[in-house]
Amino acid sequence: MVKNLFIEDYEIHASAKMLFPYISTASGLSEWFADDVSISPEKVYTFEWDNEQRKAVIASHRTNHFIKFDFIPDNEEDEKDLSYFELRIELNELTQTTFLKVTDYSAFDDPEELRDLWNSLVDQLRSVVGG
Repeated sequence: MVKNLFIEDYEIHASAKMLFPYISTASGLSEWFADDVSISPEKVYTFEWDNEQRKAVIASHRTNHFIKFDFIPDNEEDEKDLSYFELRIELNELTQTTFLKVTDYSAFDDPEELRDLWNSLVDQLRSVVGG
C-alpha cells in the first residue's frame, strides 16, 4: 500500500504551554482530534473515529514542542513502513506567532480530502483553545 506524506503549517493563537496538552493528552486530543482517545496502562493510545479504532504509541516527544505517534501496524507490510503523525509547535521569533506543524504519513490516498480533514480538525482545535 502506497503511503503519502502530508505537511502543513497552521497559525494558532495560543502559547506552546497552553497548546501542548491538547496535542499530547488523551483528554486534550479527544476534544478536537478524535471522537474518543484512551490510554492503556502500557501507554498505547486508542483513537476512535466513527466507531473505528486505531492504536498508536508515542514514538518521540519533547514537552511544549512536539509529539509523534506511530500507529501500531495492522499487517506485515505496515510493519516495514509505519504510518505516523507528528504535531509540532513552532514559534516565529520575529512575529511571536505560534504555528502547529502537522506531518501525516499514511495510506490516505486523496491529498485534497486529507487537507480538508486536517483543516477541519485544526479549526476545531482553534475553537477549543480560543485561538
